Amino acid sequence: MFEHKKKMLREVKVERPNPTYANLMQEALGGANGEMTAAMTYLSQSFRIQNKELKDLFLDIGSEELGHVEMVAETINLLNGDTLDYNEIEAGSIQQMTAFGLNPALVNASGVPWCGSHAVVTGDLVADLLTDIAAEQRAKVMYEYLYRQIEDKYVRETIMFLLEREEAHNALFCEALNKLADSEGSNARFGLSEDSKLYFDLSKPGRYFDNPEPEAVKINKKKK
Repeated sequence: MFEHKKKMLREVKVERPNPTYANLMQEALGGANGEMTAAMTYLSQSFRIQNKELKDLFLDIGSEELGHVEMVAETINLLNGDTLDYNEIEAGSIQQMTAFGLNPALVNASGVPWCGSHAVVTGDLVADLLTDIAAEQRAKVMYEYLYRQIEDKYVRETIMFLLEREEAHNALFCEALNKLADSEGSNARFGLSEDSKLYFDLSKPGRYFDNPEPEAVKINKKKK
Protein backbone atom coordinates (compact mmCIF):
# COMPACT_ATOMS: atom_id res chain seq x y z
CA MET A 1 0.00 0.00 0.00
CA PHE A 2 1.23 3.49 -0.84
CA GLU A 3 0.41 6.73 0.87
CA HIS A 4 0.74 10.19 -0.63
CA LYS A 5 1.87 12.95 1.69
CA LYS A 6 1.32 16.52 0.54
CA LYS A 7 4.75 17.61 1.79
CA MET A 8 7.37 16.95 -0.88
CA LEU A 9 10.63 15.18 -0.14
CA ARG A 10 12.25 18.58 -0.66
CA GLU A 11 10.71 21.92 -1.61
CA VAL A 12 11.34 22.99 -5.20
CA LYS A 13 11.44 26.58 -6.49
CA VAL A 14 12.58 28.50 -9.56
CA GLU A 15 13.87 32.04 -9.95
CA ARG A 16 11.71 32.60 -13.04
CA PRO A 17 9.81 30.62 -15.70
CA ASN A 18 11.98 29.07 -18.40
CA PRO A 19 9.83 26.94 -20.75
CA THR A 20 12.78 25.95 -22.94
CA TYR A 21 14.63 24.47 -19.97
CA ALA A 22 11.40 22.89 -18.74
CA ASN A 23 11.52 20.84 -21.92
CA LEU A 24 15.04 19.69 -21.08
CA MET A 25 13.87 18.66 -17.59
CA GLN A 26 11.37 16.32 -19.24
CA GLU A 27 14.33 13.96 -19.71
CA ALA A 28 14.54 13.57 -15.92
CA LEU A 29 10.83 12.75 -15.81
CA GLY A 30 10.07 10.51 -18.79
CA GLY A 31 13.47 9.72 -20.24
CA ALA A 32 15.18 6.33 -20.30
CA ASN A 33 17.35 7.38 -17.34
CA GLY A 34 14.68 9.46 -15.64
CA GLU A 35 12.84 9.13 -12.36
CA MET A 36 9.83 7.23 -13.70
CA THR A 37 12.18 4.57 -15.07
CA ALA A 38 13.96 4.28 -11.72
CA ALA A 39 10.73 4.02 -9.73
CA MET A 40 9.14 1.40 -11.99
CA THR A 41 12.38 -0.60 -12.25
CA TYR A 42 13.02 -0.95 -8.52
CA LEU A 43 9.38 -1.54 -7.60
CA SER A 44 9.04 -4.18 -10.32
CA GLN A 45 12.28 -5.88 -9.30
CA SER A 46 11.03 -6.11 -5.71
CA PHE A 47 7.97 -8.23 -6.55
CA ARG A 48 9.72 -11.61 -6.43
CA ILE A 49 12.55 -10.95 -3.98
CA GLN A 50 12.38 -13.44 -1.10
CA ASN A 51 15.06 -11.84 1.07
CA LYS A 52 13.08 -9.47 3.32
CA GLU A 53 16.01 -7.10 3.87
CA LEU A 54 16.66 -6.70 0.14
CA LYS A 55 12.95 -6.52 -0.69
CA ASP A 56 12.59 -3.59 1.72
CA LEU A 57 15.62 -1.89 0.16
CA PHE A 58 14.15 -2.11 -3.35
CA LEU A 59 10.72 -0.96 -2.13
CA ASP A 60 12.19 1.92 -0.12
CA ILE A 61 14.32 3.24 -2.98
CA GLY A 62 11.55 2.69 -5.53
CA SER A 63 9.11 4.61 -3.32
CA GLU A 64 11.59 7.46 -2.90
CA GLU A 65 11.97 7.62 -6.67
CA LEU A 66 8.21 8.28 -6.90
CA GLY A 67 8.91 11.28 -4.67
CA HIS A 68 11.57 12.35 -7.15
CA VAL A 69 9.01 12.06 -9.96
CA GLU A 70 6.86 14.54 -8.04
CA MET A 71 9.77 16.93 -7.50
CA VAL A 72 10.79 16.92 -11.15
CA ALA A 73 7.18 17.36 -12.31
CA GLU A 74 6.68 20.35 -10.01
CA THR A 75 9.95 21.90 -11.22
CA ILE A 76 8.71 21.53 -14.81
CA ASN A 77 5.39 23.11 -13.78
CA LEU A 78 7.13 26.14 -12.30
CA LEU A 79 9.48 26.48 -15.27
CA ASN A 80 6.59 26.34 -17.74
CA GLY A 81 4.84 29.25 -16.06
CA ASP A 82 1.23 30.08 -16.89
CA THR A 83 1.36 31.31 -20.48
CA LEU A 84 0.18 28.81 -23.05
CA ASP A 85 2.11 30.26 -25.98
CA TYR A 86 4.49 28.31 -28.21
CA ASN A 87 6.31 31.57 -29.02
CA GLU A 88 7.69 31.47 -25.49
CA ILE A 89 10.06 28.65 -26.36
CA GLU A 90 12.41 27.70 -29.17
CA ALA A 91 11.22 25.77 -32.20
CA GLY A 92 11.55 22.02 -31.71
CA SER A 93 10.60 22.22 -28.02
CA ILE A 94 6.88 22.83 -28.22
CA GLN A 95 5.34 19.56 -27.02
CA GLN A 96 4.21 20.96 -23.69
CA MET A 97 2.65 24.01 -25.34
CA THR A 98 0.80 22.23 -28.14
CA ALA A 99 0.09 18.71 -26.88
CA PHE A 100 -0.03 18.78 -23.08
CA GLY A 101 -1.24 22.24 -22.12
CA LEU A 102 1.87 22.82 -19.96
CA ASN A 103 1.32 19.55 -18.09
CA PRO A 104 4.53 17.66 -17.24
CA ALA A 105 3.86 14.56 -19.33
CA LEU A 106 5.57 11.17 -19.25
CA VAL A 107 7.74 11.97 -22.25
CA ASN A 108 11.41 12.69 -22.70
CA ALA A 109 12.97 15.95 -23.90
CA SER A 110 12.15 15.02 -27.51
CA GLY A 111 8.50 14.30 -26.76
CA VAL A 112 8.89 10.52 -27.01
CA PRO A 113 6.52 8.77 -24.56
CA TRP A 114 7.93 6.89 -21.60
CA CYS A 115 8.02 3.14 -22.28
CA GLY A 116 7.80 0.22 -19.88
CA SER A 117 10.73 -1.42 -21.63
CA HIS A 118 12.96 1.14 -19.89
CA ALA A 119 12.38 -0.82 -16.66
CA VAL A 120 14.84 -3.73 -16.64
CA VAL A 121 13.81 -6.79 -14.62
CA THR A 122 15.59 -10.17 -14.87
CA GLY A 123 14.53 -11.98 -11.68
CA ASP A 124 18.21 -12.49 -10.85
CA LEU A 125 19.36 -10.40 -7.88
CA VAL A 126 22.94 -10.06 -9.04
CA ALA A 127 21.97 -9.02 -12.56
CA ASP A 128 19.31 -6.61 -11.30
CA LEU A 129 21.63 -5.00 -8.75
CA LEU A 130 24.35 -4.51 -11.35
CA THR A 131 21.72 -2.99 -13.66
CA ASP A 132 20.57 -0.66 -10.88
CA ILE A 133 24.09 0.47 -10.04
CA ALA A 134 24.66 1.34 -13.69
CA ALA A 135 21.25 3.04 -13.88
CA GLU A 136 22.05 5.28 -10.91
CA GLN A 137 25.36 6.20 -12.52
CA ARG A 138 23.62 7.11 -15.79
CA ALA A 139 21.09 9.21 -13.87
CA LYS A 140 23.95 11.08 -12.21
CA VAL A 141 25.43 11.85 -15.63
CA MET A 142 22.03 13.08 -16.88
CA TYR A 143 21.70 15.43 -13.91
CA GLU A 144 25.25 16.67 -14.38
CA TYR A 145 24.39 17.60 -17.98
CA LEU A 146 21.19 19.33 -16.87
CA TYR A 147 23.04 21.21 -14.12
CA ARG A 148 25.48 22.72 -16.63
CA GLN A 149 22.69 24.12 -18.78
CA ILE A 150 20.83 26.26 -16.22
CA GLU A 151 21.89 29.24 -14.11
CA ASP A 152 18.71 29.32 -11.99
CA LYS A 153 20.04 28.80 -8.45
CA TYR A 154 16.89 27.09 -7.19
CA VAL A 155 16.74 24.66 -10.08
CA ARG A 156 20.40 23.92 -9.51
CA GLU A 157 19.69 23.20 -5.84
CA THR A 158 16.97 20.73 -6.83
CA ILE A 159 19.21 19.03 -9.36
CA MET A 160 22.08 18.79 -6.88
CA PHE A 161 19.78 17.23 -4.28
CA LEU A 162 18.53 14.65 -6.78
CA LEU A 163 22.07 13.92 -7.95
CA GLU A 164 23.23 13.34 -4.38
CA ARG A 165 20.28 11.00 -3.78
CA GLU A 166 21.34 8.99 -6.84
CA GLU A 167 24.76 8.68 -5.22
CA ALA A 168 23.15 7.41 -2.01
CA HIS A 169 21.14 4.81 -3.94
CA ASN A 170 24.26 3.78 -5.82
CA ALA A 171 26.09 3.17 -2.54
CA LEU A 172 23.15 1.18 -1.10
CA PHE A 173 22.92 -1.05 -4.17
CA CYS A 174 26.70 -1.60 -4.06
CA GLU A 175 26.47 -2.61 -0.40
CA ALA A 176 23.60 -4.98 -1.17
CA LEU A 177 25.56 -6.59 -3.98
CA ASN A 178 28.53 -7.14 -1.72
CA LYS A 179 26.30 -8.80 0.89
CA LEU A 180 25.10 -11.47 -1.52
CA ALA A 181 26.71 -14.88 -1.18
CA ASP A 182 28.92 -15.97 -4.06
CA SER A 183 26.55 -18.87 -4.66
CA GLU A 184 23.48 -16.66 -5.03
CA GLY A 185 21.82 -15.83 -8.34
CA SER A 186 24.01 -15.73 -11.43
CA ASN A 187 27.10 -15.67 -9.19
CA ALA A 188 26.52 -19.41 -8.70
CA ARG A 189 27.54 -19.92 -12.33
CA PHE A 190 30.55 -17.63 -12.22
CA GLY A 191 33.88 -18.72 -13.72
CA LEU A 192 33.40 -22.49 -13.79
CA SER A 193 35.56 -23.34 -16.79
CA GLU A 194 38.88 -22.41 -18.34
CA ASP A 195 36.96 -20.47 -20.99
CA SER A 196 36.19 -17.86 -18.33
CA LYS A 197 39.92 -17.34 -17.75
CA LEU A 198 41.01 -16.38 -21.25
CA TYR A 199 41.85 -12.94 -22.59
CA PHE A 200 42.08 -12.65 -26.36
CA ASP A 201 44.66 -10.05 -27.34
CA LEU A 202 43.09 -8.81 -30.58
CA SER A 203 44.47 -5.27 -30.53
CA LYS A 204 48.00 -5.31 -31.92
CA PRO A 205 50.66 -4.43 -30.98
CA GLY A 206 50.99 -4.99 -27.29
CA ARG A 207 49.26 -6.89 -24.50
CA TYR A 208 48.07 -4.75 -21.63
CA PHE A 209 45.89 -7.19 -19.67
CA ASP A 210 46.65 -10.59 -18.16
CA ASN A 211 44.38 -13.61 -18.35
CA PRO A 212 41.51 -12.98 -15.92
CA GLU A 213 41.04 -14.75 -12.62
CA PRO A 214 37.28 -14.57 -12.14
CA GLU A 215 35.94 -13.77 -8.70
CA ALA A 216 32.50 -12.82 -7.45
CA VAL A 217 31.76 -9.17 -8.11
CA LYS A 218 32.78 -6.84 -5.33
CA ILE A 219 32.25 -3.12 -5.58
CA ASN A 220 33.90 -1.15 -2.83
CA LYS A 221 33.01 2.42 -1.97
CA LYS A 222 35.62 4.47 -0.11
CA LYS A 223 34.27 5.83 3.12
CA LYS A 224 34.97 9.46 3.73
